[in-house]
Amino acid sequence: MKSKLFLIFALCGVTSLCFAVDQVVEEIIARVNDAIITRSDLQHEKEQLLQNDQQEGADSARVSEDEKNLLRDLIDQRLLLDKANELGVNVDNEVIRQLDDMRKKMGLGSMEELEKAAEQQGISFADYKQNIKEKLLTQAIIEHEVGQKVSTGTPEEIKQFYDAHQKELTREEQVRLSEILISPNPEALRQAEQQAEQAAQNKKGDQQVQPPPPPEPTQEEIAAAEKKAQTVEAELKGGAKFDELAKKVSDGPTAKNGGDLGYFKRGVLAKELEDKTFAMKAGDISEPILTKQGYVILKVSEHVKGGVPPLKDVEPQIKDAIYTKNIQPLLREYLTKLREEAYIDIKPGYIDSGASPNETKPVIATGPGTKGGSAKPGKKKKLGIF
Repeated sequence: MKSKLFLIFALCGVTSLCFAVDQVVEEIIARVNDAIITRSDLQHEKEQLLQNDQQEGADSARVSEDEKNLLRDLIDQRLLLDKANELGVNVDNEVIRQLDDMRKKMGLGSMEELEKAAEQQGISFADYKQNIKEKLLTQAIIEHEVGQKVSTGTPEEIKQFYDAHQKELTREEQVRLSEILISPNPEALRQAEQQAEQAAQNKKGDQQVQPPPPPEPTQEEIAAAEKKAQTVEAELKGGAKFDELAKKVSDGPTAKNGGDLGYFKRGVLAKELEDKTFAMKAGDISEPILTKQGYVILKVSEHVKGGVPPLKDVEPQIKDAIYTKNIQPLLREYLTKLREEAYIDIKPGYIDSGASPNETKPVIATGPGTKGGSAKPGKKKKLGIF
């Protein structure tokens, strides 16, 4: 792939030819050494950015600033990856470890199953692995080249940050729940879940196709489910581990994850469940509760109290914030240095907001003693790619 990119790079010594190649392949908006950044790369990054900003509730000023720096950030990443390659950084073992952690969380038995699960969701497993690898490589370079010089704050700075950011540190009360669901009719429940997934994929305009409701369970099925739930409750009281039992007997879609449902704030759960679970402490397990899906046994794996947490509880978070603040100017200085050592060319109409006035465009050697465009002593001529 690299050789192909280099070939295109070499062919594009003349601007008009470069534009012709762009039109055939894809619009190339920047070249960083022997790598390219396309309009599709920029568009994909923009979509990810907007999604992240929406999740974090970013205001319009921040969204605008982030969009302005999109190309800069893509160039930053390319420069860091080039430096990782130059230094021979290897993160393959960490990539495998992270994928294996994900496999375990999803309750899958092998990497092949993880790959199939990704493909079923329309995700290229190879691209996903590559994204993880590139993220780890850039993190490794930042830590090696810049991070070691950065302070996470003295005790006094940490206390000052804590006192100055009480509003941001304030959190709502919430519980993290796990479930074991015993359904009166597990097969009907599974079919209903599959139909719901299918309906979500088959939208008609703005309206989703609603799947038919599952059949009502008989009294005998409800009684059998209650008896099974009581047996599970007895096993838990006898010392059985909740997550292991959930994987074995739960009929809920969370079974493969040990029953983990995630965090819930007040006002999200049905009132009966909220009153019960918010009165429980971390580690407490409820009795079987009859719901529309069947009998559910809930465990409060974590109970986060509302208000400003003690300093010791948020000290790691504060250290991360101080580190992030302190590293920004040093990282930008380092990336500017990388720009000045690299060959970067931007298509007219696009702006690298991190550009340095000391950058040089690719140099094509001319005159005696040159062959195949390689730079040797002799007359040189600066020639922009675009």
